[in-house]
Amino acid sequence: MQGELLRVSQSRPPEERLRPDRSRSDCPVLLSQRLVLRTPHEEDIDALAHLANNANIATMVSRMPHPYTAKDAADFVRRTKAGEIGKCVYAITRGDNGAFLGCCALEPQQDERTLELGYWLGEPYWNRGYATEAAHALIDMAFRTRNNIDHIDARCRVTNIASRRVIQKCGFQFQGTGMIDCLALGGMVAVEWFRLDRKTWMSLRSWGELR
Repeated sequence: MQGELLRVSQSRPPEERLRPDRSRSDCPVLLSQRLVLRTPHEEDIDALAHLANNANIATMVSRMPHPYTAKDAADFVRRTKAGEIGKCVYAITRGDNGAFLGCCALEPQQDERTLELGYWLGEPYWNRGYATEAAHALIDMAFRTRNNIDHIDARCRVTNIASRRVIQKCGFQFQGTGMIDCLALGGMVAVEWFRLDRKTWMSLRSWGELR
C-alpha cells in the first residue's frame, strides 16, 4: 500500500505522526533501522483493509478472514485497543514516512514462559527484509524486558517458504509439524513449528550474522 492511502497529516512532525494512541508500558514503541512498531490506530484502517484483502496473505495465516473489508480492519483496531487480541499487537510502519506495512504480535501461551511470534506484511513490501527486521525488534524486546520468558515460538505453513526463511534467519530451531485452523480456507492446514530459547538468543544478540 502506498503512503497516499494513509490518512495521516504530513504537516505534523514524524515523532508526532508515529506516536501511538495510548501508552503500553509492557509493549513499548519499537524502533529499528527502517521501521517503527507501534499500536494500530484508526488512521491505519484504509491501508490495513487494502493490504489484508489478499488471498496470498490470508491463506498463510490462521485468523484472517477473506475477503477482508474496512469493517474487519476497524474491528481489528478496536479489539487491539481493548486488549482483546493479545497484549502486544503492533502496526509495522516505515520510519521515514509512517507508511503502514503490516502487523506483528507476541502472544502469551498456556505455560506462561513462552510467547508466540506472528507477523504479516502487505504483498508490495515482500522480499525487502522488513519481516525479519520487525521480528528481530519484537524478539529483542521480549527477551530483554521479560525475565520470565524462556522461549518464543513461531509457526508457518509448510508451503510458506518466505516465512520459514524469516523464522530461520531469526535463529529459531525446527521442532515439528502440526495442523492449525485457517479461517480464510475454512479448514485445517499443515504447519511447521519452530522455537527460539533465551540462551540461543543471547548467543545471537548482534543479529548481524543472521541477516
